[in-house]
Amino acid sequence: MSKHRPLPIPVLVETTDKLRYFADRWATERLIAFDTESNSLYAYRERVCLIQVSTRKHDYIVDPLRIPDMQPLAPLFADPGIEKVFHAAEYDLMCLKRDYGFTFANLFDTMIAARICGYKQVGLGALIGELFDVEVDKSHQRDNWGARPIPQGSLLYAQMDTHFLPALRDHFVDELARLSRWDEAAEAFRDAAAIPAARRIEFDPEGYWKIALPNQLTRRQTAILRELYLWREESAQNKDVPPFKIAADKTLHALAVAAPVKMSDIEGFSGLGGSIIRNYGRAILEAVDRGKTAKIPQPPAPDPAPDPRVVDLYTALREWRKNRALQRGVESDVIISKDALWSLAEHAPKTLDAMGRVPGMSAWRVATYGAEILEVIQKFPSSA
Repeated sequence: MSKHRPLPIPVLVETTDKLRYFADRWATERLIAFDTESNSLYAYRERVCLIQVSTRKHDYIVDPLRIPDMQPLAPLFADPGIEKVFHAAEYDLMCLKRDYGFTFANLFDTMIAARICGYKQVGLGALIGELFDVEVDKSHQRDNWGARPIPQGSLLYAQMDTHFLPALRDHFVDELARLSRWDEAAEAFRDAAAIPAARRIEFDPEGYWKIALPNQLTRRQTAILRELYLWREESAQNKDVPPFKIAADKTLHALAVAAPVKMSDIEGFSGLGGSIIRNYGRAILEAVDRGKTAKIPQPPAPDPAPDPRVVDLYTALREWRKNRALQRGVESDVIISKDALWSLAEHAPKTLDAMGRVPGMSAWRVATYGAEILEVIQKFPSSA
């Protein structure tokens, strides 16, 4: 792991009483680093399985699977007087909001800061390797964080996700100041803190069209695919695993085309392991058989074609963004996100005030890039 001294042993927080005790202590801190681990690779409905916490002096591992009440953390996240440091906070915040209803204030995201400063390698491992000469063991990235007990190697990996964040934050505070980019970063942090909660999984019974249409399946093959798609969903729910753990989309597609009729037809079938065939082989054949006589499904109506004037303006704005990013030495979406760029093309604002009402166009972006964007828009008067 580290080429220098080993990390201190983290404090494990596994009861509500301990969480309340440490939450009271953390409330006196001015800066706390956080990270989370979830089990999306192993459960049908993922949940936060671990919350890592680091102050400037100590590391903690909080186990939400053993703590029935996580609300002692709510005041910490909402307190504007405590700076919360994350790396690539978006998904962590979405999951924490979904599972516990937390709200966030005073966020610092070290990945956002790195991107604004023009760093090309912005992964946590790359940054702490470059800045602190520390090597991260990436073999635990796909660990099952919902399993208990947690192996020691996994705990160390989780601890490293927050241990260096306070120092990393300090580095980027100086970098942002040196580059005069603090205002940009502060606005990006506020936007990140306001991200909506992740949505709970809602099964889309028409989702098989996302497999059928790109692969140009016939209507009968699509009917078979639909039955296989429904079988996979029911099996995943019953087993509490993600659907891809039962069968990948490409496997469903291949089965729909092959339309197997007997067990020997699916033995050795690409994408179907021995355990899947043993446990679900008969069900797969039954789904295929149902699809052969099922009512032919009608495809959904295609999305309307975009206005060509909007497409032309979007293309011009994208070219402007590309050149602006090259001038600054950052990735294009640091300038303006793709979604915000499309909204600009759709709305084609004629004034800075109107531009400020376009989704994704924050006050800083309007003040910094607004005049340049208006120049591009003015070349497309018919796009309004």
